Amino acid sequence: MCIIQNICDIQQAHAGQIVAVFGVDCASGDTFTDGSVKYTMTSMNVPEPVMSLAVQPVSKDSGGQFSKALNRFQREDPTFRVGLDAESGQTIISGMGELHLDIYVERIRREYKVDATVGKPRVNFRETVTQRAEFDYLHKKQTGGQGQYGRVCGYIEPLPQGSSTKFEFDNMIVGQAIPSNFIPAIEKGFKEAANSGSLIGHPVEHLRVVLTDGASHSVDSSELAFKLAAIYAFRQCYTAARPVILEPVMMVELKVPTEFQGTVAGDINKRKGVIVGNDQDGDDSVITAHVPLNNMFGYSTSLRSMTQGKGEFTMEYKEHSAVSNDVQTQLVNTYKGTKPAE
Repeated sequence: MCIIQNICDIQQAHAGQIVAVFGVDCASGDTFTDGSVKYTMTSMNVPEPVMSLAVQPVSKDSGGQFSKALNRFQREDPTFRVGLDAESGQTIISGMGELHLDIYVERIRREYKVDATVGKPRVNFRETVTQRAEFDYLHKKQTGGQGQYGRVCGYIEPLPQGSSTKFEFDNMIVGQAIPSNFIPAIEKGFKEAANSGSLIGHPVEHLRVVLTDGASHSVDSSELAFKLAAIYAFRQCYTAARPVILEPVMMVELKVPTEFQGTVAGDINKRKGVIVGNDQDGDDSVITAHVPLNNMFGYSTSLRSMTQGKGEFTMEYKEHSAVSNDVQTQLVNTYKGTKPAE
């Protein structure tokens, strides 16, 4: 139990003290000084969100309060993100799990008196390539006036395992096969193409693009032509690079009465989880497992049912790892089934 004592105004605080400051416009991670020094504390390691929800206010009149709530929550919590789905126009909130987002939806209702409709949770999958694949693409278009001409050659490959970089672009062209002023447009094109992989439409990560050659036209070449050439070149060689889908895997720690240990462990296995630790804490068993997030929806209810309400668990993001072949096939087929015909 924490007991708060000696609440009073103070002029200074020392290391280890916990203080409250009012009326200051700030966000999580900000550093405060007296103005005479310019120090900044090392920023926090903020993991990428692993789950998303579509939310929108029931009443259009509540839009102002709804936006105010989301802006406040983003400033408080660096792991909470807000975005807009370009296709549907829906507001998308992203965070570190089902419970994390449920709490914020409830806070919108309770603190800001805004009723919100919530869509189905969506796991933030990723895609990556597993082998090198070469590209050689010529984008050529003539429309009567100035045309479009741009040729790009090179290859894509996976970055080394364990690399923290998500996208890397290297210009290895020797000479002026492509004028240097067009290189940024090519990089932009590859980045844009990598925002949506062809397997399930999720971003492609841990990717290295190497540009080795190309060609330009003195009249018809432009930044747009080379950007489009890069986009189509990526799509051309992506399948040859043997792409795979990555899913977020969570570190799950469960504490359950020993009598329910076997049932809970069996359920973890059914969810394609891997048990990596099993300890004893009095009459309770403490199980540590790595479980795909996509298989953890509604787990709170399941755990209560299996343990007569006595079990509890915590969950945090561990890593993105490749899904099994059968899961990849299922995800790809589902994506193709929901994708509008082009």
